[in-house]
Amino acid sequence: MVACAEAWRSDRDILASPMGLIPALGARLAQRTFTPSLLLSDGEAYLLAPADAGIEGWLPYRSVFTMVAAGRRHVMMGAAQLDRYGNQNISCIGDWARPRAQLLGVRGAPGNTINHPVSYWVPRHSPRVFVERVDMVSGIGYDRAAGLGPQAARFHQVRIVVTNLAVLDFGTADHSMRLRSVHPGVSVSEVSAATGFPLVIPARVPDTRWPGPEELALIRDELDPAGRRDQELA
Repeated sequence: MVACAEAWRSDRDILASPMGLIPALGARLAQRTFTPSLLLSDGEAYLLAPADAGIEGWLPYRSVFTMVAAGRRHVMMGAAQLDRYGNQNISCIGDWARPRAQLLGVRGAPGNTINHPVSYWVPRHSPRVFVERVDMVSGIGYDRAAGLGPQAARFHQVRIVVTNLAVLDFGTADHSMRLRSVHPGVSVSEVSAATGFPLVIPARVPDTRWPGPEELALIRDELDPAGRRDQELA
């Protein structure tokens, strides 16, 4: 959850759109601690004030598209599949013409990935998710964005991928996926074995940071006193 919060550390005065419980808790933690100017919505029409203080503004759904087009949004989505360049699939598994499983469809992923920063949350890191080639591209990765040219891809950024094992990013010369940190108690070899393609692995891979005492108190006492985050990872 703290690793998800860190995705928004460098953001100022933009709309955070976390999809799912742990990304939402991470965004709220970031807003309550190191990124107080982060904007959070209820997903419908209102901006939420920090510290559960109610409503602080009006954001009708139509206005979200203005922020999207201007690059003033950072969404954290899920992924059924991800490849080494950050191409994401949430649409189908198997051949598009005759898939083995139908999923959500591309939804807003194409517009998200071309217009503003995107991060991903994967609760179960495995070779079924981290694949050599996604079965269908929903959100575009760095290789496809490069093919569009600098003007079309000027807002494209796949910032980080947070999983139950590690944090990954694309800070390499060719924007292929790199192991940024491993969660405490997880080894580099475990992450490599759970990934369906070779990761870029630095000579030194640090541990993902633990939450500090104040962050722990916020998480346990205010943001998630019922411990719902543990159920997602069970």
